[in-house]
Amino acid sequence: MTTTTETPTERLQPTVVLPASHRDVQYPPSEIPMSLRDWAIAGAIIAAVLVLVPTNWHRVESLPVARDMRIPYELSGDYWLFDRLSREEAASPRVLVIGDSVVWGHYVTPDGTLSARLNRRVGAERFANLGVDGIHPAALAGLIEYYGGGIRGRDVILHCNLLWMSSPRHDLRERKAFAFNHPRLVPQLDPWIECYDEKIDGRLAVAVGRVRPSGRLAQHVRAAYFGGADVPAWTMEHPYENPLASITLRPLEGKSMGLPPGTTLETWTQRQLEPLAAQWVDLETSFQWASFQRAVQLLRGRGNRVFVAVGPFNEPMLTPAAAASYRKMLAGVDAWLTKEGVPHWIAPALPSDEYADASHPLAAGYARMSEQMLAVEAFKSFANAVGKEGQPK
Repeated sequence: MTTTTETPTERLQPTVVLPASHRDVQYPPSEIPMSLRDWAIAGAIIAAVLVLVPTNWHRVESLPVARDMRIPYELSGDYWLFDRLSREEAASPRVLVIGDSVVWGHYVTPDGTLSARLNRRVGAERFANLGVDGIHPAALAGLIEYYGGGIRGRDVILHCNLLWMSSPRHDLRERKAFAFNHPRLVPQLDPWIECYDEKIDGRLAVAVGRVRPSGRLAQHVRAAYFGGADVPAWTMEHPYENPLASITLRPLEGKSMGLPPGTTLETWTQRQLEPLAAQWVDLETSFQWASFQRAVQLLRGRGNRVFVAVGPFNEPMLTPAAAASYRKMLAGVDAWLTKEGVPHWIAPALPSDEYADASHPLAAGYARMSEQMLAVEAFKSFANAVGKEGQPK
């Protein structure tokens, strides 16, 4: 005889006996099988959403274009917004002024920028500010290539700021990684930028995201409505708020086109900035200069008529040796633009008290710069060809 000993735990386990009526019930499987046709329909619906929503988003999102408008500082990284704004401006007869914070106007209010001052001089809204704060030539070329496709057959003033070639670090040629502006716009794989602190998988994701419509729109939504954060991270910071309610379809609402936070309107001497001992790179090997050349070629390749404005640079802020090297670099820039047949203007240095730093004019500097620019024969020929049909939108 075999004796089975039950443990206390086993004695406590209840025995469940199903009624006879339930014993033969057939429950549906937890997974619903899908035929090839079902998968095809589902894929078509997803593909339609991923294509139709990004391409039609601008139809439902409000973007009022005001006088002296510029992209809000906090949306400097919203390249989808640049794409949309550039397309809308390109549909007008206005001249598009493209460049970094010198064009954007880092140390002036919107009515004091270069484009605004030019408009005042000619007495019509003929110039549109498409400057992006902090955009160096390597990023500018990427912006034009991936987000400037709507700029075709237009008249463009492209600004060249040689500050981005004032050291190997600015030229993105250091090997040690460091954070720099607009990394999502620079080449991700070829050439390989060693100081760009991003692994291969991250670079590939950026490269794919900037050509995929849904990825471009997702980046815009994050920038415009969630402070640049993705939705999961945003909900962690706002646990009691509905993320859908944040998508107001008014991306400029609550955004300021005024001065960046903490910006003062003092001169560089009032700010007590030290003289700049710039270590200018060789144009022949400069990554930033090669990138600027590519930006010019991209624009011209799309049938745009390009006028390049170089500078002005605050030469009194340079050490004597750096100032001499700067003038040599200017000669090289002038030679290339002349060789390529690009109409251009090398801006003379402004009075030193009209600069906020090495390359940014203050309001008086932009006023003087616009006056000088309109007096230059190369620009007068460019402006006369443009005509005076530009009117306020």
